[in-house]
Formats: sequence, structure tokens, C-alpha cells
Amino acid sequence: MIHTTINLPAPLTVWIPDNSPEMNNDRTRPTVIICPGGGYEFTSDREAEPIALNLVAAGCNAAVLRYSCKPAVFPQALNELAESVSYIRSRADWHVCSNLIFVMGFSAGAHLAASLGSFWNKPIINTPGPEVRPDGMILCYPVISSGPFAHQGSFTALLGEQVLNQNLRDTVSLENQVSKDIPPAFIWHTFEDELVPVENSLDYARELRRHDVPVELHVYRRGKHGLSSATANTVNTKGWGIETTCQNWLDMAITWINDFNRDS
Repeated sequence: MIHTTINLPAPLTVWIPDNSPEMNNDRTRPTVIICPGGGYEFTSDREAEPIALNLVAAGCNAAVLRYSCKPAVFPQALNELAESVSYIRSRADWHVCSNLIFVMGFSAGAHLAASLGSFWNKPIINTPGPEVRPDGMILCYPVISSGPFAHQGSFTALLGEQVLNQNLRDTVSLENQVSKDIPPAFIWHTFEDELVPVENSLDYARELRRHDVPVELHVYRRGKHGLSSATANTVNTKGWGIETTCQNWLDMAITWINDFNRDS
């Protein structure tokens, strides 16, 4: 396995399983680039390596992007993610399936992932074009809207001194940025999430549907914000984070990845 960190300039840590002639020496794999959450103030360890290792165990390449956070402002992190997608797509020597590059984000990291889904072909990106377009998005309890259901802290950190600029707030309110060009999405959230209300996912999924973008949406009854895998492996230092009813989200996301070629 290749396990290394590359600065692009943001640190991108990759886990690339080896091929073996005993199984299939020419095998290529889907690759998932993970954007941990943290309100654009930091990137959470709970939503980084533990998730990557689960993906590798399921037959994927995995990468964690430690994108720039506060005091960095929009669109710096977006350009870092775009560069990471382009870089991964170019690494045929890593057994990368070039048309199966996914972005997975948690909370504010999901806002970043979904931003690339919207802006990959816009001049907001330093080098817009199909090479930076993710083939699919996995959005975990995502920050989407800067409107009535906003997690205000995320947008304050993302926009800095421009946080009161309404045009800019509308730009980064992603339910406003849905088009037919957005890649398919897998989304999950919890009904009990008080920090980032479930309306972020519901309204975004509705807009995707309206624009005929394939979307799979799961809303769980129980669970606080920031569950990560919802297992004992990612319990936080306060002792919470296990939610048995949510633990199947990762299995369903992997099924969605493996089934992707049927609908893409």
C-alpha cells in the first residue's frame, strides 16, 4: 500500500492499496477524497483516517484533504479540492479509475465537496474544466444554506470580513447553485441535528431532483451533529457519537459507489 502525504499545496494524505497478480494485477479502483468537517475552522480527525480506512477495506482508494480553514477564505479551499481531484485523476500508476473520483464531505467539509460539484466549470475555480469535476458527491450532514437554516459559524469562517456581503452569501448558499451539470449525490442527515438542521439536506435534494440530478437521500430519526461513522471507532472525547441506527450509512454509500456505473 502507498500511504503518503502530498502538498498540493494543501496536504493530501492518500491510502492506495497494492494490486496483486493473485487477484487482478490490472485492477483499477474508485477513489474517494474526504473533506473532514470543522466549521471551516479546522478539519476533524474523527472524520478523516477512520473513514479512509473503512473505504480502503471496501476496495477503494482513499484520500484525506486537510484544506485551508480560517483565516483562509472562499474560494481558497475550493481551489485546493479542485486541484486534488485533478491530481488524483492523473495518477494512473495508482490504479485510479479516472471516471470514478468521488468527493466525500462532513458538515462544512460537505459544503466544500458540494461547492466543487456546483463550481467545477465556473471561473471561481482557478482551472475550471472536466478534469476537476467529481463524478459523484457523498455529503454527510452537510452545511448547504446560508439562509434561515444556516450554520452561521461556518459561513463566518468561510467568508471572513465579507460575511455580510449578501451577493457572496447567496453564491455560497448551494441550494441556489444547482444545475443539470452537478454530479450525482448521496446524502445523509439526522432529524435531530440541531447544529446543522436537516432542512439543509432536504432543500438541496429537492433542488437536485428539480434539475434531474440523481440523488439518494437518507434521513435518520436519531443522532446529534457530527456522528462520523456513528460507531465506537469515532466516539469523541465527550463520550458521545455512537448511534446504532445510523451506522449503516457507510455501507450504503459504498454500495452506491459500486453501483455507480449503472446510472452515471
